[in-house]
Amino acid sequence: MSRTKGGTVTHRRHKKILDQAKGYYDRRSKTFKVAKQAVDKANQYATRDRKNRKRNFRALWIQRINAGVRSFDEQMTYSRFINGLSLAGIEVDRKVLADLAVHEPEAFNAIVDKARAALA
Repeated sequence: MSRTKGGTVTHRRHKKILDQAKGYYDRRSKTFKVAKQAVDKANQYATRDRKNRKRNFRALWIQRINAGVRSFDEQMTYSRFINGLSLAGIEVDRKVLADLAVHEPEAFNAIVDKARAALA
């Protein structure tokens, strides 16, 4: 019985990792052992940063909403504005509110007025 060699499977596995390490410097893109470590670490960072991206965008939206609210009414703060929206029964997410504050100031001002009226 002839012996079976596993070179094809190993070569395919190594090629897959080395293709993922394309663009890395020095041995990180050439040597399988080092490239595997680099690719594994890069995937850990990618997984972590998908969560961080959501966190960062929410913080950015809140800052834009706060700036937009304060430009129309000096006394109104972000937290009071959000409270006024909930009392008025307006359900618009922060992403849309931030976009309105930047691109449609008149529409955003109308929403701020509704929130102010609900607080009073």
